[in-house]
Amino acid sequence: MPQSFCQLHAHIVFSTKNREPYLGESIRPKVHAYMTGILSELGCSGILIGGFVDHVHCLCQLSKKEAPVKIVQMLKQDSSKYIKTLDDRLHTFGWQNGYGLFSVSPTHLDSVRKYISEQVEHHRVKSFQEEYREFLERYNVSFDERYAWD
Repeated sequence: MPQSFCQLHAHIVFSTKNREPYLGESIRPKVHAYMTGILSELGCSGILIGGFVDHVHCLCQLSKKEAPVKIVQMLKQDSSKYIKTLDDRLHTFGWQNGYGLFSVSPTHLDSVRKYISEQVEHHRVKSFQEEYREFLERYNVSFDERYAWD
């Protein structure tokens, strides 16, 4: 076969260190735009980023040229450096060590887009930890609660 084809849609989720509410309404759009740029540079497409004060959700088609772990590493590393430049009070900013990376069927892209777009409303009634537990359970990921948070 002379060409390589890849269509891997992913829903990436991670929080700020200790779920600190660093991503206020005034900086969230800047951070999301910057993260979109990072993902684009890495060859990802179809990008939607949303979230709340303590976490982000990224939906994208993963690049066929970069390993998913490298994409997440670069996304977190480069955006963390950027966030620290936005305000002197953000000099201690950091992302949690871990992340969730969940596959998304093409038939479910619209529902995931809607879910990400409604994050602010969603988190009026549910914490990030509750939401993340539900993802892990829905995807049948076994985890130890003692090590799930940092």
